[in-house]
Order: sequence, then C-alpha cells, then structure tokens
Amino acid sequence: MNYSDPEVLVDTNWVQEHINDLKVRVAEVDYDPTANYVLGHIPGSILIDWKLDINHPLARNVLTKDQCTELMQRLGINDDTIFVLYGDFNNWFAAFAFWVFKYYGFKDIRLMNGGRKKWLEEDRSLVKDLPSHTKGNFKASEPDNNIRVFLNYVKETLGSKVLIDVRSPKEFTGEILAPPEYPTEHAQRGGHIPGAVNIPWAQAVNDDGTFKSAEELQNLYGAKGVTPDKEIISYCRIGERSSHTWFVLKYLLGYPNVKNYDGSWTEWGNMIDNSIEK
Repeated sequence: MNYSDPEVLVDTNWVQEHINDLKVRVAEVDYDPTANYVLGHIPGSILIDWKLDINHPLARNVLTKDQCTELMQRLGINDDTIFVLYGDFNNWFAAFAFWVFKYYGFKDIRLMNGGRKKWLEEDRSLVKDLPSHTKGNFKASEPDNNIRVFLNYVKETLGSKVLIDVRSPKEFTGEILAPPEYPTEHAQRGGHIPGAVNIPWAQAVNDDGTFKSAEELQNLYGAKGVTPDKEIISYCRIGERSSHTWFVLKYLLGYPNVKNYDGSWTEWGNMIDNSIEK
C-alpha cells in the first residue's frame, strides 16, 4: 500500500539531486537555529525561524496572511516554486510550517523525510554560508479553516469528533506537565481533553525519523478508531507535534477531514472551567 499523496514527501537523495534546481527552494525550519542551521545546513537552504517567522509577534497565533506573503516573498518563493521543508526534532516544526503555508494556500510544498537528523546520519554535506534570493511573487490566500480549529469549536463538539492527543503517555495522563525537551513550557493543569485517544506522534516514525509505511500507519490509527470516515482533530502542547500527525493522516493516509487544534494543551489546560480527564 502506497502513501495517498507521495509527492508531498521527498527523500534526502531527491534533495541532494535538486540542490541547484532553480524551481526548488529548500528551507530548514528550526526551533533553535543557533543549535542547528547556524552550525551547518543543507547547501542552498534558507532559514525559517519557527518562533520569529511562523508566529505572530504579539498575539498567540500564527503569522497573519500579510505576514505570510511578506515572509514567502523575502524567501524568494514564487507561485510555481517547489518548496521543501526539513528541520530539527524529527520535522516537528517543519510540519507546523507546512500546515501554516497550506493554511494560506501554497500549493506545492513538501517535507524531506527524516528531517535534519536523517541528513546528518547519512553524513551529507553541510555549509554555513547564507543564501540570498530575489524577491518572490507568492501571495497568501484567505485562511483555509478546513484544516484548523479553535477552542470553542473543540468545546462545542466534544464527543462528536475524534480527538487525538499526540503527546507522550505521561503528558496524556497528567503525570508530567511538559515534555522533557521543554520543561518550563507547560499548562497549569495536567491531563487531556475528555474523550481523546493517545497516539504519540513518535509512533508514526522509524528510528531514523522517516515515516513508517502506509500500511503500518493505517494499522496504528485504525486500531484506535481513527478512521477516514470521521472528522479528526489532532492536538499536542503548542500544535507542532499535532501538525506532524495531521500531515500523516491528511497526506500520507489521505483522510479527507483532519484538522489541527494548535491552541492545544497550553490553551486547554490553562482555561478556567475547562473539563479535563486524567
């Protein structure tokens, strides 16, 4: 069984072969660029700083439509560019950027399977020089709210949608309030949204960070009642790990109705009078 949309995923060989392709733009998306991109990156790749570039500078939200247009044009992205993203943490933040750019209507965007980890493990070349590009012509569209939900929607539809909590089991049960990678970034309360099933994002990848086969993924989610005939809402802590699962379900398995709740647990667990299960 093959992936539903195999073109959204490219391997490291494909990226290596297209480094000098003018129609292709490769970007590294990092939570901490100083520990990753700055030390060395894929030749020709541009930097997307997840905190500075993908998030709104004031509100807790993703960047606006106009900010998306400005960012993409600054990166030299055109309407017909093949835009390939990869990053640290097994593509968590690259998947989040993929989701945001789809939210604003970019057509041909892809993830590099295995992310930065896979490139390093294969001992491929890295550079420190910073590329520059002429201004692109991409203009963001109105947001696609078919792939995003907000707090009130989740509250009002509890019990009628399939909620996937993709955090670790200890976060799901409330034993810990934040993942070990971010010990200070947590909510006031631990636990999970009532009725959610726990399918940690990492169960969808192999040891080298690449995605598991379509058959393995279908068995993983189907066994927990996550099937394509239902509306699926994924969430985590801030929306990055749930973007990874959203990508798996929507593009690798072809589920037609998958949404990301990027408010996730830092919103739900901090709201007064929200129901919580442990």
